[in-house]
Amino acid sequence: MSKLDQALGDATLREARAEQSGRKLVVMVPCLDEERTVADVVARVPRTIHGIGTVEVLVIDDGSTDSTAERAAEAGARVLQHPHNLGLGLAFRSGVRQALSSGADLAVNIDGDGQFDPADIARLIEPILSGEAEMATASRFLDRGMTPRMPTLKRWGNSWVAWIVWFITFKRFRDVSCGFRAFSREALLRLNLFGTFTYTQETFLDLLFKGLSIVEIPVRVRGAREFGTSRIASSIPRYALRSFKIMFHAAISHRPFRFFATLATAFLALGFGLLGFLSAHYLRTGAFSPHIWSGFAGGSFAFLGFMTLVIGFIGDILVRMRLNQEEILYYAKRSAYRREPGRVI
Repeated sequence: MSKLDQALGDATLREARAEQSGRKLVVMVPCLDEERTVADVVARVPRTIHGIGTVEVLVIDDGSTDSTAERAAEAGARVLQHPHNLGLGLAFRSGVRQALSSGADLAVNIDGDGQFDPADIARLIEPILSGEAEMATASRFLDRGMTPRMPTLKRWGNSWVAWIVWFITFKRFRDVSCGFRAFSREALLRLNLFGTFTYTQETFLDLLFKGLSIVEIPVRVRGAREFGTSRIASSIPRYALRSFKIMFHAAISHRPFRFFATLATAFLALGFGLLGFLSAHYLRTGAFSPHIWSGFAGGSFAFLGFMTLVIGFIGDILVRMRLNQEEILYYAKRSAYRREPGRVI
């Protein structure tokens, strides 16, 4: 290697190290009435992390009625307040917008109730810093030795939701409901969420459908809150219903033809089955009675199946149009959320 090549290589390495050390991490902490724990969470966020030049803690106060905002500010966090409770999904989206506006290269979302250890942030962002993934999520169930104690019904619900995500995306994850996650800037720019109740499962679906990579990192968490009760999972049936609604909308908005084609196949099979039954009866007896009803029912189901298939085709066309719009929105975000002067987008 010539001295010139070595000098160029050293210069490139120095530039890469300078870029990496100048990366900004925004730690987002959505809160609702967490005055007893938020200050401790903010204080324990590591301010020095290998590969990160700046760490900023952003607390999103989603309409708290206690002193959450004051405690967070006293602990050194930047506080973004909602005038009233808008829901965890909107709180997360507010945090994403603020993180992008402040020039974040990475963002970590961690709950303000103290169930997660902020010291694990360094482990969580490793796959993003190395380029292995665009999103890294803490997993409570990937390592059996780290699985926290929790009610059987709640754990069963988490497994069921993870199975639904697998069924929709064909990607297997153990924990899709954990609120401790890290995102690259690319992931933040690509995210387009609509749910207000929560964001956890919708985030998986949105990024997976767009081809971004996600990895799970096993972490040890506390299975129950130290104070109060969860506003999201306080009612398991309500949480399951609302989460399923969000996932259903996300699945329909990304894979409508697959969904409607599945329904159409069931309707057509039932319709043609009934019509076949009537035809066999006619060939045996030379009369349609007393099973003429199967002709009407079979024809109705067959017609419903064809119409459902048409809806699937129309939905697929609309999705292609929406994806074009999201691509335009992505570049608009890149332009709107520019990094600090002198930093490359």
